[in-house]
Amino acid sequence: MLRILFVCTGNTCRSPLAEGLLRMRVHQEGLAAEVRSAGVSAMTGGPISRNSQSLLHEAGFKESISSLAISAADVDWADLVLTMTTGHKRTVIGRFPHAVEKTYTLKEYVEDDARILNAIEEREQLATELQLKQALSQTVSVEERSRMYALENTIPDYDISDPYGGSLADYRYTAEEISRSLDKLVKKIR
Repeated sequence: MLRILFVCTGNTCRSPLAEGLLRMRVHQEGLAAEVRSAGVSAMTGGPISRNSQSLLHEAGFKESISSLAISAADVDWADLVLTMTTGHKRTVIGRFPHAVEKTYTLKEYVEDDARILNAIEEREQLATELQLKQALSQTVSVEERSRMYALENTIPDYDISDPYGGSLADYRYTAEEISRSLDKLVKKIR
């Protein structure tokens, strides 16, 4: 059974939407997966946003979700940690370095364009090499900086929009954005 943990900031808007929408799909399609969500700056036990709750009910999700502050136990439980933004990903990896191999942004994890996937891999290798050079007080060449810049411009923005404080329409836009990524995720985990 695949265990998926969605992560956002307060675990009130985006990650509960992802959790609820994916839990419905897991149930509907009979997938072997468990789904939870947490927040990097959440307060455990608080309610999720009214708009997220409304959209989940509208979609047919009948269960209740409460906010959860991310913990080592949550990260250890998960086989896959999917964050809503690159910043969340960095925070999770910073707090739980042992999770680096299983932590991705949702959009990054479901990316299926080979050109972009190759650029991501090259960027990660180059970033590691450049960090090592800087740690050893070696000079980073103009060519290396230019290549990193070119790779960064090739890779799309993998952040899910944040509807916090916005209208129901803002939340609906975010839910649709999440749903498109969940379509790809379901295909990938089948």
